[in-house]
Amino acid sequence: MSLKSVLFSFFLSQALFLCGLPLFLKLSLYLHPLAIVVVWFCILMAVSFAILYFRGEVLQVRRFLWQAIFAGYSFSLLVLLFFRPNGQVYSYNPIPFSTILAYASNESAGLVSFYNLTANVGLFIPFGLYLLSRKGKQMTVLTRFLYPFILISIIEISQLVLRRGSLDVDDLILNMLGVYLGYRLYPFFSTVVTILPGKGSKGHKLYKSVK
Repeated sequence: MSLKSVLFSFFLSQALFLCGLPLFLKLSLYLHPLAIVVVWFCILMAVSFAILYFRGEVLQVRRFLWQAIFAGYSFSLLVLLFFRPNGQVYSYNPIPFSTILAYASNESAGLVSFYNLTANVGLFIPFGLYLLSRKGKQMTVLTRFLYPFILISIIEISQLVLRRGSLDVDDLILNMLGVYLGYRLYPFFSTVVTILPGKGSKGHKLYKSVK
């Protein structure tokens, strides 16, 4: 990854983030303030991957670093799911597509509707990328479905038991859609990011420019 690409990715992502900052700050009314950091990180990553792809460059990352980034990202999502501003009423929905249709028909505030529909899909794309990137792990059609389904179901049930956030079958549907979108995007991801072995390898370079 060349210095030019690094600088271009950084400044473009920051410009996009600052343009949307007044809107992003409103999310703190409904979510933990950490949501702003997550949005910033997602914009930075999306812009960086796009620029690398179109410039024909590759980012090489050690596996332990990739795992550490994913662990930090997962922890941030758990904070967003289980820690909300005071005053929010707990709710649950067992009827498929009822919440999705309500958001799509603008029955809720526009920002809330947009965030819930897009974030519940987009924020789970990295899980699809991570599952397919695991070294030596071949996933069948069944395991591709069961792993994220069980994990997301545990999260939803935990929200019910702990009365944190809300249990909603539509969240499960949207989250699974995000994971499967990650599966579909993995070929693109693997052309941009090369994950190197974490141990027993020579050299300390994390970045490589490919012409």
